[in-house]
Amino acid sequence: QSRMESVSSIAMPKKAAVVAKGGKAGQAKKKSNSKFVIDCTTAETDSILDCSNFEKYLKERIKVDGKAGNLGEAVKVTTEKSKIIVQAEGSFSKRYLKYLAKKFLKKMQMRDFLRVVSTNKGTYELKYFNIQENEDDAGDE
Repeated sequence: QSRMESVSSIAMPKKAAVVAKGGKAGQAKKKSNSKFVIDCTTAETDSILDCSNFEKYLKERIKVDGKAGNLGEAVKVTTEKSKIIVQAEGSFSKRYLKYLAKKFLKKMQMRDFLRVVSTNKGTYELKYFNIQENEDDAGDE
């Protein structure tokens, strides 16, 4: 019986149908303009992160129509002081920005110190982990 199920799954590629469906659903969403902000103020004031490098990374890595670095007119990435602003025409996922931000932090080996936190509907902020190490507490544990 399990052999019969595997044969039927080979005959009908379900994953291909799901991918095609997902791609169309992304395009069928409302064609609104989205504006997201990534606030790097705390990291840049301590000079452990350069906002211009982060902006460059986003420009290279954001995928439009399945191709990285293919921003065109659909997505604009700009920097104002220590905030990176991503403006997109059509549907754009805020979660995708968080994914790219975490990837950038990992590449810069800052993932152990900084985290990406949503402060409101359209904003992410890079914040430090709250690590309080007291010598007294370390001995007890």
